[in-house]
Amino acid sequence: MNARAQQPAPNHQHPASYYAASSLPQPDHPVLTADLVADVCVVGGGFSGLNTALELAERGFSVILLEAHKIGWGASGRNGGQLIRGVGHGLDQFANVIGADGVRQMKLMGLEAVEIVRQRVERFQIPCDLTWGYCDLANKPRDLEGFAEDAEELRRLGYRYETRLLQASEMHSVVGSDRYVGGLIDMGSGHLHPLNLALGEAAAAQQLGVKLFEQSAVTRIDYGPEVKVHTAQGSVRAKTLVLGCNAYLNELNPELGGKVLPAGSYIIATEPLSEALAHSLLPQNMAVCDQRVALDYYRLSADRRLLFGGACHYSGRDPKDIAAYMRPKMLEVFPQLAGVKIDYQWGGMIGIGANRLPQIGRLKDQPNVYYAQAYSGHGVNATHLAGKLLAEAISGQQGGGFDLFAKVPHITFPGGKHLRSPLLALGMLWHRLKELV
Repeated sequence: MNARAQQPAPNHQHPASYYAASSLPQPDHPVLTADLVADVCVVGGGFSGLNTALELAERGFSVILLEAHKIGWGASGRNGGQLIRGVGHGLDQFANVIGADGVRQMKLMGLEAVEIVRQRVERFQIPCDLTWGYCDLANKPRDLEGFAEDAEELRRLGYRYETRLLQASEMHSVVGSDRYVGGLIDMGSGHLHPLNLALGEAAAAQQLGVKLFEQSAVTRIDYGPEVKVHTAQGSVRAKTLVLGCNAYLNELNPELGGKVLPAGSYIIATEPLSEALAHSLLPQNMAVCDQRVALDYYRLSADRRLLFGGACHYSGRDPKDIAAYMRPKMLEVFPQLAGVKIDYQWGGMIGIGANRLPQIGRLKDQPNVYYAQAYSGHGVNATHLAGKLLAEAISGQQGGGFDLFAKVPHITFPGGKHLRSPLLALGMLWHRLKELV
């Protein structure tokens, strides 16, 4: 199999991945070694924390951000790099809580989320290989029926980018595989280098006055009208606290931790492909994703590698050899890659909520503590929306999108810390078996 073993890096480095190997310069931010004061303390140096900090700084707040490892260390620096419209799954189910107009507003915010990324990249000139074009892939005829409904809904929402349904006979214009019976092109979605986006946003936040600290894991939080956030060597006192740790929240706040399930997702990157071979796989250089429970998602990198991901694991155990696990899945789609080397393999945790809606709100008993988590695979865009909504709420803006998200209740996964992953894995197996019917 020709794969380089990618061992987890020490916490003072990014985990080994194609993104880490091809990233912008990674500056070392200091460790917190003092007792500081700020208007807002943000915990988590991924997209949620960075964008909340950036938005708050633009509104005149003093912000300190604490990251346990490196900026972009978690899912923000390891994900599939797909920037896809929408937040949540099946938003109509929430009409009884937020009303039909609230559902419509959420759907519009799902479109706005991508625009926030577009504007962030343009304003701060972040070199993250942003490329437009995405296609949903239909595995079965009923998927294509759903795409037709999606396209009609986008039209009703006033979506300004091209969308187009594809039949089976047209699929080779998008993907060089015979696995799919149709697709939905969306030119308002696309793909990018996520770690470079995170590093660029960190630099922008710093320019706006945000103080960034790495290797500064939070060890304890003293709640109250003023919070005190402790690390091993320092502390931050702040009027407001934002928890943006998602799947890496661990035991920092058990109430929030019980509502998000860490699930493993895995990616392999091939050696650089010839221009002709790369074009034959993805002729329009789009990001693509299929519709199965254990979905495949893939795209080309800027240097013409195929980045192939998927295989969401709810068991809490990573495959011993990610490349050996993922390569057969890639070859099912592209058997023509049988002789191609795998240069990189990596994985990481995404955060999943029971209802698949991002959890954006504040703690009931601690109204100065805000959070955002559980993006369920739509993190690149939804995190940017979350940052904007949190900043609006913290700055006192009433009646915005934050209030809609905060109204939706989120259940705690049953089974506690040790049983909830196996229980969900059993449930997901049931959904996969239903796909075979």
